Amino acid sequence: MHRFRLGLADLAAATFACSPLHETVLGLRMWTHPGVYVHQTRAFERIRPEFERCDTAVLLALVAGNRFVPDFLTPRPLSPFPDFATELAAVRAFDPALLRAELELTHLPHGRELPPPLARGLADPAALLARIADALEEYFERCLAPEWWPRARSVLHADLVHRSRILAERGASALLSDLDRRLFWEDGILTLRHDSWDDDADILIDGRGLVFVPTCFARGACSSIDPRRLPMISYPARGLATLAGPVEPPPTPHALEQLIGVPKARLLALLAEPTATVELARRLGVTPGAVSQHLAVLAAARLVTRARHGRMVLYARSPLADQLLQ
Repeated sequence: MHRFRLGLADLAAATFACSPLHETVLGLRMWTHPGVYVHQTRAFERIRPEFERCDTAVLLALVAGNRFVPDFLTPRPLSPFPDFATELAAVRAFDPALLRAELELTHLPHGRELPPPLARGLADPAALLARIADALEEYFERCLAPEWWPRARSVLHADLVHRSRILAERGASALLSDLDRRLFWEDGILTLRHDSWDDDADILIDGRGLVFVPTCFARGACSSIDPRRLPMISYPARGLATLAGPVEPPPTPHALEQLIGVPKARLLALLAEPTATVELARRLGVTPGAVSQHLAVLAAARLVTRARHGRMVLYARSPLADQLLQ
């Protein structure tokens, strides 16, 4: 159990971030624990041929038996929307002298020894660190960046929009309570309960900041293995089922279809959560250009709103559209 103690200034300064490096590292769980994240099985099976061309020996060795990964591979994001190269540079800059301790802290509590690729590599920690970073870079560029990451990024950004809406409408207490069933907020303390942790930790934020990071690869909220690291909490993102493949839009009222046409009505039905144009096109099985044309008409009619988050533009239903769908 980890207890994060936040003062008023700490609560006001808490932020959210989307991390491509986190998703790359945590996504290795798809290969070591394939039955845990079923919504993404189809997408990762398509990736498998490319994955098998990567340095799979070291990549698979990074994930412990309980799905933990070394803390140094998931550093706290320094901005809301960091790019992969910047985050990987922080991994490359990690002190090789600390590598053994990081790997043992991850693996030994849940296994009798380090995986052989890591144990052998520790004969030259600097070379092992470079091999790990190179393998992660190749894995991201070869397997995730072409197709999977753009879709996942849309889901993660939509999650952040949802959280900002809760904060605006219901306040910080509701925001923290809504993140995950493992999190409990009371009297200035955010408690994180995790069955895989045997230790208790009191973590005083004390102006160091607290960052929340949505992820596609967690069954519940979690934090760093070492509580002395900069405070950060990862939690399961909303909308992960959409990564499984095309999504059939919810039923729309026949009268609304007659009023604005079936394609626009289906779009409105899908926009319960903020979504990017490319992701809407994928879910509907049409071209992004066709979606853009319909969104332009809906925006002119004040039925959708748009907001930029990082490099993405997300669309959502307006209150007027909610009324029409009801």
